[in-house]
Amino acid sequence: MAAVAGLVGCGSGSDDNDGDGDAYVNLYNASKNAPAIFLTIDEDLEEDDEDEVEITYTGVEYGQSGGNKALEKNTYFYELAWQDEDSSDRDNLELIAEGQVELKRDTIQMIVVSDDITSPQVNIYDIEMIDDDDDFDDDLFNLRVLNMHPGPEDIDVYLSKSDETFNEAVLIGQYSYTVLSDNHKFEQDEYIFYITAAGSDEVLFQSEDIDYSFVTQYVMVVRENTAAGQSPYVLDRVSNSSTTEYVDFNSVGQFRVYNAITEHELIPNYQSSIDLYVNGVDDEPEISDLSRNQLSEVIVKDKGDYSLDVTVAGTDEAILSNHLLTLPESSDKTVFLYLKEDDVDEDGDGDVDEDGDGQVDEVEITINSLVVNNSNSESIYDHLITMVNLVDNDDFSSVKFYFVRNDETIDTATNQRTVGYTSTETISLLNNTYQVFAVAQENSSDIILTTLDLVLDESSKEQFIVIEVDENSPTGYKMEIFNQNAED
Repeated sequence: MAAVAGLVGCGSGSDDNDGDGDAYVNLYNASKNAPAIFLTIDEDLEEDDEDEVEITYTGVEYGQSGGNKALEKNTYFYELAWQDEDSSDRDNLELIAEGQVELKRDTIQMIVVSDDITSPQVNIYDIEMIDDDDDFDDDLFNLRVLNMHPGPEDIDVYLSKSDETFNEAVLIGQYSYTVLSDNHKFEQDEYIFYITAAGSDEVLFQSEDIDYSFVTQYVMVVRENTAAGQSPYVLDRVSNSSTTEYVDFNSVGQFRVYNAITEHELIPNYQSSIDLYVNGVDDEPEISDLSRNQLSEVIVKDKGDYSLDVTVAGTDEAILSNHLLTLPESSDKTVFLYLKEDDVDEDGDGDVDEDGDGQVDEVEITINSLVVNNSNSESIYDHLITMVNLVDNDDFSSVKFYFVRNDETIDTATNQRTVGYTSTETISLLNNTYQVFAVAQENSSDIILTTLDLVLDESSKEQFIVIEVDENSPTGYKMEIFNQNAED
């Protein structure tokens, strides 16, 4: 069970709880290896009357908040839990923390779960709801900073106008881990945030321009960056109803390439191996001799737009040219390269067998790219699986993936997704052992294309499952499975 800190009073301007406003509770998930966390509020654990408050709110993922939930002023029991079965009913959730929380009128109780989810810490922050007429008259907004980055050093957080630099930035404050600042008022405008180690002038994080154009209040949460990029920090803007993530504006992006290009008589020199160039063919490819069904090493680039060119390995014979790859800051992507064959209908009459010999008169091929964002989740109890369908077949246009557990069959499987050709779908799976079936429908028949075994546990990573044509397979198809992120 979690270590639960007592109520932390930060920035509350009054102890008077006799106002006319609502009381609020808001859950923020700062545990990077946690799944979605469910908050239950219960007025009385011993009673189950219909007029008693008993609410389980929707699960909150890492780096997200549940938004302010309005309740009547009272002292409630709370439970924090994660979903370890198919049902998200309260009785079926796995409890990680429980306690009591006093909800006061015109005040937000911000419940923050952090640290390793196997031994989490819970802090509860007391935040006054600000309703100041001067804010409307003077076009102001209200801001607090909460440091939920568990690094060994304290941090300094600075703020500048969007047309200024760090040289003009003002220090908001210096913060230790789990410290919530007092409230600060600023003029409505666009701002840039900067983070340094305490007492240092080396910028470790810089946000993009962030617009503050409303009279409202925000908590800017500093947390760990689990995505690509060199900055250890991410900034979340938590408002009354939403959370917006800001990554380091100067961070690099990265990508890998998966070669799914089949050999074809129209490219006779291609022997299942390619070279890949970025921004034009030159003397040195970024990726050399990448074989079919292989995944490249990670390529790191400054954020920006790039063109990809692919040649037959060891030659200058181009098979793909000028395909766009956009890498925003801290992005992490996989580029799937595949071959598509199309029948040629030169006169546009819909007949591709003009001579009537039962064979398509002519085909043409294109080499294509499919760019997919990788998941950076580090949850240990559930994992995101992304399915990629690269099967081009005239008899069916989609493949259905079934994730079948030990006590299920395909007909009863709870977890399933349908994926169209050259498309992707994702599914979140709890730790378990699954038999994965890839099934296509031809006329009225369901055809098992291929199967594989999938074991997910606390050490598993987010994964891709790619289905492709394979002439060497007994069924003519195969599934490849690999991690979405390179191993550290």
